[in-house]
This record gives sequence, C-alpha cells and structure tokens, in this order.
Amino acid sequence: MFHLRILVLTLLFGITLLPAKAQQNLNMLEHDAKPYYFGITLATNQSNFRLTHSQAFLATDSISIVEPLKTMGFNLGLLANARLAEHFDIRLNPQLVFASKNLYYREAYPKPTDTDKKIESILLSFPLQLKFKSDRIGNMRVYAIGGMKFDYDLASNARAKKAENLIKIKKSDYGYEVGAGFEFYFESFIFSPEFKVSNGIGNVHVKDPNLRYSNVIDKLQSHMVVFSIHLEG
Repeated sequence: MFHLRILVLTLLFGITLLPAKAQQNLNMLEHDAKPYYFGITLATNQSNFRLTHSQAFLATDSISIVEPLKTMGFNLGLLANARLAEHFDIRLNPQLVFASKNLYYREAYPKPTDTDKKIESILLSFPLQLKFKSDRIGNMRVYAIGGMKFDYDLASNARAKKAENLIKIKKSDYGYEVGAGFEFYFESFIFSPEFKVSNGIGNVHVKDPNLRYSNVIDKLQSHMVVFSIHLEG
C-alpha cells in the first residue's frame, strides 16, 4: 500500500506538470525513433522472504514461531534501453540494492522470548526485461515490463564459520519481475515512475541441521516490491 500510494501521488503530480494542450506542444518527438538510450534509476524497496518450514520445526519444542518481516531499503542503478519495434523495447537495468530480509522467532523454551534475526543484503542485481509501450498520449505513455533477473549478494554469510546464531544465505539468486509504469515527456528528459514485483525462484537458504535458527527452515525465497523513478535522456 505504501508503494501504491507513492505511485498514485507521483502520477497525479506528473499530470499536473503536463501542458494543458499537450497535443500542441509535444516534447522530444525525435526520442521515439532512437535505436537506444540511457538513464539512471533511483528506487525504494520493501523486502522479505517467502518462508517454508522444515520437518524439524514441527518436531521442535524450543521455537514455536518463525515468520518473515518486511523491511525497507533503496536501489541505485543505470538503465540501457534498446528499441525492438514500435511498441516493444528490451531493457537492461543493473542496480546496487540495499535490502534487509529479517526473520522473527518466538522461542518457547526455556522461557518465552522474541528474537529478530537481521539478514542484510547488498545485491548486484541484473534485470533483463521486455517492455511493452502504449501509444503516446500527448506527453505521456503507459508501459508494462516483464523479465528475468540475476542477483549476487556481496554481504552473503554463506561461508561464515562462527554461525551458531546465524541463518546462512547463498551468494546468488535468480527470479522474475513484472511491473508497470508511466513515461512523462519533458523538454530535455523523460520522468518515469514505475512499480514492480520481484520474486526469487531459487532457494537461498543454506541448510545446516546443526544451527538451531536454521534447522527449522526448509526454503527461503526472496520477495521484493520496488517503486522506482527512472530519469531517461
């Protein structure tokens, strides 16, 4: 809901900046014919894990609850867009992503205790997306995106030796992304607010039956909701 509100407010703000007679004052007419162009990305994200419990969780009496927590982060990135056809582009949007996917534990034994385990990530993310664009409506158009991504976690603790109280996370992950956005054409740049959902397909949990916080988990799959602002030239 937080990201949706930002998207709606951004859209309303962008519309108010459009000329009253957009069809008589079209900006950047030559841009649509460019074979490629570049830009930068600023984004905020809300991240968490999709969690599957292990068989050990059902058998243990020391940990009664394990749940993922949603936390906020931010992204910085570059954008390269290549024109395939009138309504289709292919887009590479590499980003540096700062995210946390924390876990909440309720320990029932020896006494009830609440514990949050912080799992911080610094991701090098490489999304490759197909972009479908609507016809231009004055100085605005709508688009949808879909594609795959590969993530590499620079902060991974997969090889940590002193890991008694850790949940180990793999360095690499892959998944898919879907989203939609708007392009607002100004005199010298394009302002593009975008909303997308990014889901990991692989299991990033490094299983270790000897770790009490880890052996109650079977799978951890990444989930991220991202609100981005692209500035394109």
